[in-house]
Amino acid sequence: MHDESDIRAAIIAQCRAMNASGLNQGTSGNISARHGETMLITPSAIPYDAMTPDMIASMPIAGEYGAWEGPKKPSSEWRFHLDILRARPEVSAIVHTHSTYCTSLSIARMGIPAIHYMIAHFGGPDIRCAGYALYGSAELSAQVLTAIEGRNGCLLANHGMIAAGKNLAQAMWLAVELETLARQYWHALQIGGPVLLSDEEVREAAEKFGVTGYGLAG
Repeated sequence: MHDESDIRAAIIAQCRAMNASGLNQGTSGNISARHGETMLITPSAIPYDAMTPDMIASMPIAGEYGAWEGPKKPSSEWRFHLDILRARPEVSAIVHTHSTYCTSLSIARMGIPAIHYMIAHFGGPDIRCAGYALYGSAELSAQVLTAIEGRNGCLLANHGMIAAGKNLAQAMWLAVELETLARQYWHALQIGGPVLLSDEEVREAAEKFGVTGYGLAG
């Protein structure tokens, strides 16, 4: 998908899908996608059902930091979206949600250990929880870049989660999988705690999945 109008429409479709699935609530989440040298990102505080493709904000990735074009200002979380795209050329889409189980773990400042081999899709044997900082701040973006290094997702302390993929479909798939892992971990904690997989067991799963770059920042 390379046409800008298609990407704008797909961002809105994914926003509506994540709310319909219960992965997010209201206007709290946000989605971005790379389009050439620009980042397309959902606008701030616009209900997804009322959002139209022209409302998606455009921001230069390598140009003036924070500059934007569009009738609506970009999401208040544009910093970590932009900083991830700048730091990770293999990433082309980012999904941020306040999903219930990921957020619950983040409130306890807990990451997700190797509870299930599906964690291998995130590039390592764990999902880290970024330290807390005010939403939309440069401090939060710095925390996110550290937590997501070598991974395709992370939690945000007392906030929510981020999933990063090579396209919108993969980023949304990873967001769903991350919430699933969080839910499984939460339930396992209720019945005595999980038995964790070893690093080697997760690595074997990553190799079978064909995950590239696994464990580069383990």
